[in-house]
Amino acid sequence: MQRGLIVAGLIVVAAGLLWPWLSKLPIGRLPGDILIDRPGMKVFIPLTTGIVLSVLISLVMWLMRR
Repeated sequence: MQRGLIVAGLIVVAAGLLWPWLSKLPIGRLPGDILIDRPGMKVFIPLTTGIVLSVLISLVMWLMRR
C-alpha cells in the first residue's frame, strides 16, 4: 500500500511538471467522448477517455503486483 501511494504521488508530480506538453495530446477528445453544446449549456462526458485511462491504470497496477 505504501509503495502504491508513493508511485501514485510520483505520477501526479510528473504529470504536473509535464503538463505543458501533456495538454497538447488528444487525450480527452477521443472518438466516443460525448460533447453536447447548446446555447447556455455545455456538457462533456469523456466515456472513451475514462475507459482508456482505466485500462492503463489497471495494467500498471497489475504490473506492480507481478
